[in-house]
Amino acid sequence: MTFTKTSQKFGQWADSRANTVFGLGFSSEQHLTKFAEKFQEVKEAAKLARDKSQEKIETSSNHSQASSVNGTDDEKASHAGPADTHLKSENDKLKIALTQSAANVKKWEIELQTLRESNARLSTALQESAASVEQWKRQFSICRDENDRLRNKIDELEEQCSEINREKERNTQLKRRIEDLESELREKETELKDLRKQSEIIPQLMSECEYVSEKLEAAERDNQNLEDKVRSLKTDIEESKYRQRHLKVELKSFLEVLDGKIDDLHDFRRGLSKLGADS
Repeated sequence: MTFTKTSQKFGQWADSRANTVFGLGFSSEQHLTKFAEKFQEVKEAAKLARDKSQEKIETSSNHSQASSVNGTDDEKASHAGPADTHLKSENDKLKIALTQSAANVKKWEIELQTLRESNARLSTALQESAASVEQWKRQFSICRDENDRLRNKIDELEEQCSEINREKERNTQLKRRIEDLESELREKETELKDLRKQSEIIPQLMSECEYVSEKLEAAERDNQNLEDKVRSLKTDIEESKYRQRHLKVELKSFLEVLDGKIDDLHDFRRGLSKLGADS
């Protein structure tokens, strides 16, 4: 079998007799390199042990054939003793080498199992991390939608603020109109006083008195109309002030909600940064 590195952290080997391919993942490239070196070491030790065993079998066969063809029983006895001793010594060395090789294989099987378990844990952690990332993505999408909704609400409130400013401008114009009406009312009152004085000073002019009386009544009607207009304008001003206070309260409430949402968004960004640092 031959071990092949297919990537920086993965390797595989094939058993041609069993028609099977095995693969193994590692946590780092150093572990992969170390495993490949030990794999080659075990392979060479097994090959060396097999070659030595074959060589000893061939040597023993050759000695047996030579003794049976050319030697006598005494010569067989004299040559068989040292050869058997040497063969036994070599067999003992071969057994020791095979024992060490088996121990190394056992050790690497244990380490291989440990690496498989570590690989399984890493795969599980990767899946959990991917699921967590997907969850954070969904939360980020929700927060982004909420942020867009809040921005739209801000635009609406800005439009309402513009409406408030326009309402203030109208109030200013109404105040100016009220001042003009009050000034006109004072002029009418002054004129009314003058007419009353003239009616007292010239009682003999009845025709003029009637004329003055009619003018006075007309002035009083105008005065009444002006007072009605003033009351109507004052009512409009009070309603405008009430709407303005109501809009300010709504704007303040929305800004408080917006501050809370912004804090939540900051916390979410810090969570994303922490997740990125952990990954």
